[in-house]
Amino acid sequence: MVTTSGSAQWTGGCQCGAVRFALKTPPEESSICHCRMCQKASGQPFMALARVKLHDIVWTRGAPTIFASSNLAERGFCRACGTPLTYRFLAEDNVSVAVGSLDHPRLAPPTIQYGVEGELPWCASLSTLPRRRTEEFLTAEQAARFHNHQHPDHD
Repeated sequence: MVTTSGSAQWTGGCQCGAVRFALKTPPEESSICHCRMCQKASGQPFMALARVKLHDIVWTRGAPTIFASSNLAERGFCRACGTPLTYRFLAEDNVSVAVGSLDHPRLAPPTIQYGVEGELPWCASLSTLPRRRTEEFLTAEQAARFHNHQHPDHD
């Protein structure tokens, strides 16, 4: 989405829509982290994060529940649906939002990888796997019955 000033509008939120946010500025950096803590927090082989200054995130609906994942960092998530939303290293004035929680995640491609000691060996070969679009594996009957309960990527 583009604002009248021509700059990208950086908004996002959780899957159910209970928590929404806006970023006042574009992310300073977008990364993926392979560390075991990020794997557990996201339930994925790595977590994609986009960093902004703490004062540049505004909670526009609800607020994340915070979990102190270590004595150095905390993670925010939606209490209602469990969507991972933020990562914050306590010694810094930054917060990182989960790239997948952005309304337009394609605008935040990663430029660096962290925690590479935890990278799963098969991650490097992901681009060689066969690819299928969703409509290629849903049957016509499943597609006809499908009702999305996810909040849309906008307010």
